[in-house]
Amino acid sequence: MYICFAEYRILPEHRTSYLVFSDELVRSSNGSLIVYEGTDQPSLFVELWTADTEEEADRIKKERCSERSPWRRADSWVQGGREKVHVWTFRPVIPAPADAAEPQ
Repeated sequence: MYICFAEYRILPEHRTSYLVFSDELVRSSNGSLIVYEGTDQPSLFVELWTADTEEEADRIKKERCSERSPWRRADSWVQGGREKVHVWTFRPVIPAPADAAEPQ
């Protein structure tokens, strides 16, 4: 399983609007997305998108970062704006997938 991970801080005055909005998007994700808030850093949010393949995770990342992404609506609520939304793709390494090549 691959993960597409997005991280950003929501301005406190927009937290409630963000929670309502992100709840709608999570509900429409067919179970592939969970949004977390930092317990030590309130208003720091991460999105964890799951994908079966690296290609699917890359597709999620491209869509999440695209101008047409529904998440763009929340950019004005992010502290520092769109450039402070960080998105990465992660692959499993431990335990190593059965079909993984030997590390070099």
